[in-house]
Amino acid sequence: MLWIKAWHIVFMVTWFAGLFYLPRLFVYHAQTQDNAGSERFKIMERKLFFGIMTPGAIFTIIFGLWLWHGYGISGAWLHAKLTLVALLIAYHIYCGKLLFDFKHDRNRHGHVYYRWLNELPVVILIAVIILVVVKPF
Repeated sequence: MLWIKAWHIVFMVTWFAGLFYLPRLFVYHAQTQDNAGSERFKIMERKLFFGIMTPGAIFTIIFGLWLWHGYGISGAWLHAKLTLVALLIAYHIYCGKLLFDFKHDRNRHGHVYYRWLNELPVVILIAVIILVVVKPF
């Protein structure tokens, strides 16, 4: 099970790298004035979302479920963690919607919005780590 836990952590880090970086790309994309720059950001965003973030999310969930099944883990801390993971999945999907809007030149937000949006996964990561390590309840 330690190998499963190791892979769960590796893919979680991969997923979070994308969750941290994609909104940052949105910040810069929202500030871009030229078409060539906008097209470059579209490529970067697409590759990050589909090449790194989504596989990271899928494998994080697969290995997490495997751990849950293998260890038979339970407790209020786990329910809280799973709620936060569900929020991350919703956030991931929302980032995909924003990516789609940028792809079709329908961005409706300014760079400040994306700066604030970029903070949500940071808060969730801190909470998840505390829940898993400390198990406060």
